[in-house]
Amino acid sequence: MTLLRLMIVDDHPVVREGLRGMLEADPGLTVAGEAASGDEAVVRARELVPDVILMDLRMPDGDGVSAISRILADRPGSRVIVLTTYETDQDIVRAVEAGAAGYLLKDTSRADLLAAIAAAARGETVLSPSVATRLVTRMRAPATGSLSRREIEVLSLVAGGLTNAEIGRELFISETTVKTHLLRVFGKLGVSDRTAAVTTALDRGILIR
Repeated sequence: MTLLRLMIVDDHPVVREGLRGMLEADPGLTVAGEAASGDEAVVRARELVPDVILMDLRMPDGDGVSAISRILADRPGSRVIVLTTYETDQDIVRAVEAGAAGYLLKDTSRADLLAAIAAAARGETVLSPSVATRLVTRMRAPATGSLSRREIEVLSLVAGGLTNAEIGRELFISETTVKTHLLRVFGKLGVSDRTAAVTTALDRGILIR
């Protein structure tokens, strides 16, 4: 069995140690290494080539958002999940726009964290429920909420079972752009995940069965 390789990025040693102990108990993954700052994370990601990176947001020597952008510029296939205590609109949007595959809070349960890591490795976007709610509220269309032609194209491919990366290749756009389209779709439809978006779009006749 191929193990998922993780890297933990947090400036608090106790947090890193706790996450390592909690996650390495799972037989499907291994913690390949750690970093204590954004700048160190960029260097270590290049050395370790992890499948998924758990990234704190606010750290000395380069914050998490900057590190996400630099890591993905170097290795576009990396999956970075923000794991933080902060859930302001500005933090969430900056992280998503930088290319984060997920945004979780540090009170996330072990089971939910493991599920999120697996989902991110598959190319899915993972959000804590409260974060999803904030994004939906922020991005909800002020008027009719109708989807653009491109948003419908993206949602149709989601309904076909494609991952964000596969949708990007199909439409010749970046994976980050796919995520942005999906977040706008979530807001306009008043939902918080891909499955609900497809179901709602089918119910409303936006997508044809």
